[in-house]
Amino acid sequence: MASPSQSKGRVLLAYSGGLDTSCILAWLIEQGYEVLAYMADVGQEEDFEAARKKALNCGAKKFILEDLRREFVTELIYPAVQANCIYEGVYLLGTSLARPVIARGMIESATKEGCDFVSHGCTGKGNDQVRFELAFYGLKPDIKVITPWRIPEFYNRFAGRSALLEFAAEKKIPVTQTAAKPWSTDENLFHISYEAGILEDPNTTPPADMWKLTNSPENAPTTPEQISIEFKQGLPVKVVAGDKTYTDAVEIFLALNALARKHGVGRIDIVENRFIGVKSRGCYESPGATILRVAHMDLEGLTLDRNVRALRDQFVTVQLSHILYNGYFFSPEREFVTASIPASQRTVNGTVRVKLYKGNVIVEGRYSDEQLYDARESSMDELGGFEPTDTTGFIQIESIRIKKWGQANVQKGQAGVTPKDVYGTRV
Repeated sequence: MASPSQSKGRVLLAYSGGLDTSCILAWLIEQGYEVLAYMADVGQEEDFEAARKKALNCGAKKFILEDLRREFVTELIYPAVQANCIYEGVYLLGTSLARPVIARGMIESATKEGCDFVSHGCTGKGNDQVRFELAFYGLKPDIKVITPWRIPEFYNRFAGRSALLEFAAEKKIPVTQTAAKPWSTDENLFHISYEAGILEDPNTTPPADMWKLTNSPENAPTTPEQISIEFKQGLPVKVVAGDKTYTDAVEIFLALNALARKHGVGRIDIVENRFIGVKSRGCYESPGATILRVAHMDLEGLTLDRNVRALRDQFVTVQLSHILYNGYFFSPEREFVTASIPASQRTVNGTVRVKLYKGNVIVEGRYSDEQLYDARESSMDELGGFEPTDTTGFIQIESIRIKKWGQANVQKGQAGVTPKDVYGTRV
């Protein structure tokens, strides 16, 4: 090991306290680096004092812990809620959302501590290596990144978990990994993810004791629970649950998490397409986020203009979801896309009442002072200022191109197209 005077430089390591990053910390020291361990509190259930002691016992010169929960909620989670972000129609992007916050905290600390390098424990096949490193370079273009799982000297030495465990024993690093729970997790305020190990077989049913955050729907209360969520410009500003009211951004999210966890809301099990092109099976629990998505989308139906909603769905929702998933948060395209969110949410004001019951979020009603919905105009029991005869002209105009298309088919002898002609079989 190099002496301090021969140090290769100072490294700020994204430290989780687990087997991989603890071994990486010791390995970097073995390679002659001076290592500082960085941990962000983004709402994970963690014994931070134990993590601090472990990092220092592994040889870290300093342990840095930052509480980034409020920044995580207000700057990442809430814009994603406003845009109804979702990846491949299922995944609510919990891991992706936390990475920009952690990366920004790391770069700020690395600059403050005079670090020459930053490092992480992401594997060479996953998404997080891309997310972290693109964020690092977007924030500090000249930063140098040490990526152990892409360095042959490291991954050839630690070809499997057994090699890491042997190294941990050699370095007297305490480990908690056991054969009883062979999967990897990542947790924050928004969600927890599970992957690898037995989950790599997509036909393996997740064991019941794997799920950490939520009750199973079968074991959730048999009595439903009603809550109301008030939104202003698409942002949740008040939650009322029984005799309790929450108005602080972080407290709102914590309250929704607790309610959703109790009622078994927010579990998914999917096979997704990673950015690098590999398919991956992942299981996720996103409790409070699931409630917010259902309530927000419902309120938009009442308060958002049809064409604005269509444009937002087609552009902002899809593009921002991919930007977040692929790690391009610190990019010009992300700034461009998110700049349109406030304009789309100007009228999304009102309250949604939902019922939580055995894994389900059921909307029971909504109301708003916005004037886009008119009960008299929509009623089938009265005209309400609507003249039915006006629809005749509307249909005539809309039918012009349809008639032309039909005439062309007649001239080509293709009139009267049947389902069999279209789909190859009669339905």
